[in-house]
Amino acid sequence: MTSESLQAQGAPARRTVVAAVGAAGLAAALSACGSDDSSSSGSATTQNGSGAGGGAEAGSSGAVLAKTGDIPEGGGKILAKEGVVVTQPVKGQFKAFSSKCTHQGCAVTGIAGGVISCPCHGSQFSAADGSVKKGPATQPLPAKNITVSGDEIKLA
Repeated sequence: MTSESLQAQGAPARRTVVAAVGAAGLAAALSACGSDDSSSSGSATTQNGSGAGGGAEAGSSGAVLAKTGDIPEGGGKILAKEGVVVTQPVKGQFKAFSSKCTHQGCAVTGIAGGVISCPCHGSQFSAADGSVKKGPATQPLPAKNITVSGDEIKLA
């Protein structure tokens, strides 16, 4: 007696089931790899707090992200819960970007030396404008709209 003779009539072969599950997983993985960058690649804010950029993916509009004193000059802060990275490339100038790497959607985890780093595959982005400094990512981090009012940085 072979395994084919034990298989119920009309049931799909094991190979067919495995192939279908693999194809579904591949489709899900490929859809996660795409960038949802529908924003312009302009700066997230100017020194007075106005500027262009993308909309908020997480959090609500007007939500306080951080205090200006929390963002080091030449560095930044990753706000994982909000899905945002806020940087201060030069004194008094604040920028914001998505914290989701454009390569495969991993969360970025580090900011040092003017570079935002992704731990998954080593992509690096400029803390000044979100542009790719080192691949494998090919798209910049999407800019976020923020406003600076007094000592508060908020999603616009």
